[in-house]
Amino acid sequence: MGVVNVTPDSFSDGGRWFEPGDAVTQGLRLAAQGADLVDVGGESTRPGAERPSVEEELRRVLPVVRELAAAGVTVSIDTMRADVAAQSLDNGASLVNDVSGGRADPGMLGVVADAEVPVVLMHWRGHSAHMQELAEYEDVVDDVRRELLARLDKALEAGIARDRIAIDPGLGFAKTGDHNWTLLAHLREIVDLGSPVLVAASRKAFLGRLLADPTTGEDRPPDGRDAATAVLSTMIALAGAWCVRVHEVPASLDAVRLATRWGIEVGEGRSVT
Repeated sequence: MGVVNVTPDSFSDGGRWFEPGDAVTQGLRLAAQGADLVDVGGESTRPGAERPSVEEELRRVLPVVRELAAAGVTVSIDTMRADVAAQSLDNGASLVNDVSGGRADPGMLGVVADAEVPVVLMHWRGHSAHMQELAEYEDVVDDVRRELLARLDKALEAGIARDRIAIDPGLGFAKTGDHNWTLLAHLREIVDLGSPVLVAASRKAFLGRLLADPTTGEDRPPDGRDAATAVLSTMIALAGAWCVRVHEVPASLDAVRLATRWGIEVGEGRSVT
């Protein structure tokens, strides 16, 4: 899954793809490089980010979704809002990637069920402005598993078919760097829940902290984290995940190919339809 942030304040690219034409060009580039899905989002979810209005989010994403879908790209819409999801699906999106797991908007699961499209439900505890205040766990792996299972139950109750539901452990969302590393080390326990697993580790702050400059102590900037992201893509694939969400496709695509050649069936046959 290649990322297109149609936002002025993304942590990873700082608004580089904010203009619709630039975002479409980037989405086409990611697809040409081998992305199976291009994830279009109009709301930054970096820690501390403020939400745009629903009208502004629609203004950002709909032209991009429409043009990419018309060009034959398989588009996922990265949104927590039911109205944005519904209008994006009407304009050609094929999948909904809801980082709130359907919690932010009570209408989201109904939209997905009615449209009969796949959905990614991420582990989430609150909006970006205060989510890091919620990073308290008895056991982060057990707690995330339990809370993801609760979202799966809600999705099934809403009428979404089980084979159309993927899950995401939500690295960085109400989680410290140590929480992220623990979840990655125990990723098979998330995979063992039985749903396809999406992992979004690309360029995140916990990588920058690990790779900090040994002299200055400054975190490595986001665009210097792609090699580490590709290494993680290999490890995530070997753990049985279905998909990695990345900002740069080629190296992670190569990583998944290497993992497959190593003798592991990536995703263990689990996919969303």
